[in-house]
Amino acid sequence: MLSYRHAFHAGGFADVLKHAVLTHLLRHAVLKPKPVYFLDTHAGAGGYDLGSPVARKTGEFRQGIERVLPAEAPPPLVAPYLDLVRAANRPDELGFYPGSPAFARAILRPQDRIELIELHGTDHTSLASWATPRIAVRREDGLAALSRRLPPPERRAVVLVDPSYELKDDYSTVVPALAQAHRRFATGVYLLWYPVIERDRTEAMLAGLAATGIARQLRIELCLRPDAPGRGMTGCGVIAINPPWTLADAAGAALPWLARVLAAEGPARVAWLTPPA
Repeated sequence: MLSYRHAFHAGGFADVLKHAVLTHLLRHAVLKPKPVYFLDTHAGAGGYDLGSPVARKTGEFRQGIERVLPAEAPPPLVAPYLDLVRAANRPDELGFYPGSPAFARAILRPQDRIELIELHGTDHTSLASWATPRIAVRREDGLAALSRRLPPPERRAVVLVDPSYELKDDYSTVVPALAQAHRRFATGVYLLWYPVIERDRTEAMLAGLAATGIARQLRIELCLRPDAPGRGMTGCGVIAINPPWTLADAAGAALPWLARVLAAEGPARVAWLTPPA
């Protein structure tokens, strides 16, 4: 949706969950020497000034990263992510929140390749300044780009799919887009973020993903509030396809800590949507 801008939501609890998991996936990917390709289908502006009027209008970061960053004893899933947030800020300050492109740029190596896709004109303009010989920035539809970019020549990839879901069609179009991407490149690691706004709609989308027959889909979900109609986004989750074997246990250990720090009262779960084959 061309009206959607992630700056309104930067650093919120949804970003905390998504980026902690993304950091884990990227850090695992670089354990092997062979090059990695990172594709971000909805890259946003790359990073966000938390002092801007846009960020302060909603103040979502106050119920997200502002609570999590100073909390004691972060679990292994969360600690490396928080270290990267600190590295992007002055000591003992929180004025900037890194987007997913920033986490990828910080973790990946010179031999790895990054491709950032963003359709919104204003955010794409900001993102364009990130372009380097190893970082490509494109303005196009992110879901349509999935099948065109895969398989990558590197034969190893982490793909982040993070639609806005402002259009209800996103819930249905993301499933065939991921299914087609997986058919083209079955060994890639995919991370799909999803909101919990209307539980029935969310579960229908996840049932569609399960029905694709793609194995090794791990569901990680954290909800601030119990499900209820008309309450906006009560929670969110990610589906990791082909995750490293470390992710399920790491997420299971991290969710109780995140729930306590974020004062979450809704459901939290780590479960296989489809188990390993």
